[in-house]
Amino acid sequence: MRLGRFMGVELYLNTFFLALLGLFFVAGILGKGLVAFAVVLLHELAHVACARYLGVPVKEVELLPFGGVTRMGSELVLDPVKEVYVAAAGPLCNVVMLLLGLAGRNYGLWHEELGPFFLQCNLLIAAFNLLPALPLDGGRVYRASLAGQMSVKEATYRAATLGQIIAGIVVVLGSLGLLLGLTGLDILLTGLFLFFAATRERSMAPYLFVGQLAGKKEEIIRAGVLPVQPLVALEDVPLGKIVRPFLLQKFHLVLVIDRQWRYKGFLTEAQIVDGLLTHGLDLPVGRLPLNPL
Repeated sequence: MRLGRFMGVELYLNTFFLALLGLFFVAGILGKGLVAFAVVLLHELAHVACARYLGVPVKEVELLPFGGVTRMGSELVLDPVKEVYVAAAGPLCNVVMLLLGLAGRNYGLWHEELGPFFLQCNLLIAAFNLLPALPLDGGRVYRASLAGQMSVKEATYRAATLGQIIAGIVVVLGSLGLLLGLTGLDILLTGLFLFFAATRERSMAPYLFVGQLAGKKEEIIRAGVLPVQPLVALEDVPLGKIVRPFLLQKFHLVLVIDRQWRYKGFLTEAQIVDGLLTHGLDLPVGRLPLNPL
């Protein structure tokens, strides 16, 4: 459901969050639901403010029960340092609100029912989002930390798979809690949506990888200097396999050899990406014009 536009960004309320607010209303505790809504909104606006400060375009914000999704330009994923800063802004905002809430209690600015719930919301959302699983903020930090070891596609697969596993655990625990009368539907709904969101993040991995390959020129221009990562490939290896180990913030040189280990020539990352876009994934790397040493 579209809520409107704020700070130049479209705001949406996810159906699961709307259902959760409905449960609060039916239970007669809508005030708590509105507190949860405000906490989640401020969490996401912290992401927006940090992204804007770092020059990252923000498209829209979707509010979810466990935080939300701030959809930004794909270039954020291709800059691990910026991704860490933007991801950390949300939980940091919750910590600040938690401290302000404690200060308010000490100075008498306190509501006996909503005050403790406000503290609980901030603590739970901050802690939950620190888990190293996409689409949570901790998952984005985890993916950024893997950027120097594997492609953005593989890093996304790992973090999103963790998200699916954690979601499955939350669903099981929420179901048990519901059957035993220990919890309500909110935990079960949160687990279900987390699984859905993690699956969606996983499905986006190939597109992020294409963006990684296509954005290398801009990456070099932005950084000025990139370290070189050498690779060795047999001349009959397809281009699709060559690009799999390509990493962010490194420029790759591929030495091409034949089956007798004889040197045939070398290719730059730019030449391989151009060849892939022109001829497709299955072209053997040795079919491209090779550079002599």
